[in-house]
Amino acid sequence: MADSHKLRKGYKKARLELSNGMVFEGRAIGSQNCVSGEMVFNTGMLGYSEAMTDPSYLGQILVFSFCLIGNYGVPAIKNNDIFSSIGHESQSIKTQGIIVSDIFDGCYHHDGGQSLEQWMIEQNVPGIAGIDTRYLVQVIRESGNLFGKIIPEGAKKEKLNRFEFSTKFKDNEFIDPSKYNLMSSVSTKEFQYFGNGEKKVALIDCGAKWNIIRMLVQKGCQVILTPWDADFSKVDCDGWLISNGPGDPANTGDLVARIKKGVLGSGKPVLGICLGHQLLALASGAKTKRLNHGHRSHNQPVFSLPEKAAFMSSQNHRYAVEKKTIQPGWRLWFVNANDDSVEGLIHKTKPYMSVQFHPEASSGPNDTGWIMDKFIAQL
Repeated sequence: MADSHKLRKGYKKARLELSNGMVFEGRAIGSQNCVSGEMVFNTGMLGYSEAMTDPSYLGQILVFSFCLIGNYGVPAIKNNDIFSSIGHESQSIKTQGIIVSDIFDGCYHHDGGQSLEQWMIEQNVPGIAGIDTRYLVQVIRESGNLFGKIIPEGAKKEKLNRFEFSTKFKDNEFIDPSKYNLMSSVSTKEFQYFGNGEKKVALIDCGAKWNIIRMLVQKGCQVILTPWDADFSKVDCDGWLISNGPGDPANTGDLVARIKKGVLGSGKPVLGICLGHQLLALASGAKTKRLNHGHRSHNQPVFSLPEKAAFMSSQNHRYAVEKKTIQPGWRLWFVNANDDSVEGLIHKTKPYMSVQFHPEASSGPNDTGWIMDKFIAQL
């Protein structure tokens, strides 16, 4: 059993069991239920509520490497209004659970709200504090694909996992969310409309972050939030934005085929973000691969080949486009400055482009916000 920080008196214990056989013990925080999921990490000092509500983290146990999480609390969601609920990227926590070194039990946010742990309890999300998260991040990086279970002391293992894609938690099972089609767990069930701008953007909801909607509306667009399983050929819009989201882009049912027919077939401007970048690449004929440990941080350096400029980006993904499979007519737009992986594609003659990172960048740098302007200018 790995070493852990000293437990606070009077608190229940919890165990983190990893698929490589390692076990960590710490202090139970949040709700008292068992969950399983893919082990991932985030290196940000801030933006924990944005990360935990990001649908791209669906089915994952999120490890925060920074020493203290929750130090300003969690801002309140105001009347279910996405434009005033800054600090949230969806209506609820999407992570299976979290692992922290230490957690602050108060709230000093200027928008009001509540403590991080109280928020987790209300939303039935468990976690563990008192673990050396920087060491755990090294374990995740070295192990590649790693899965875990959070087991609070005295909790029943038969309780359901939190999302419809998964089955009952079993004692001998580690949940790998990439084995499931996760779209129905994160996508809107019906069309929703935001803003009243002259330019209409159909945002295909694969788990879209609220800040994408906020930015488009602020820049004068009307947003048509479109279900992932909609008939795209019947959507009246000036351009398409394929959103971020969780899981394996190749495990999304017939979504790629419908993007190829209804989106690329329309000839209208297209922007893909994160998962949307991968889906657009698949629709063009390229292939994707699973990275060893993915990119998850607010400080991923990317280099733009046409602009000959470097930018800092906010990222959260495990899959990437295979460079050697990029199709004729497309060119490499961005590469990752650390590992040279594909970070963006752009069509040579048509208004199609995509980026692996997040240009709306809610909790990270805003170096790449100009990409949204470039897309809107083509509408």
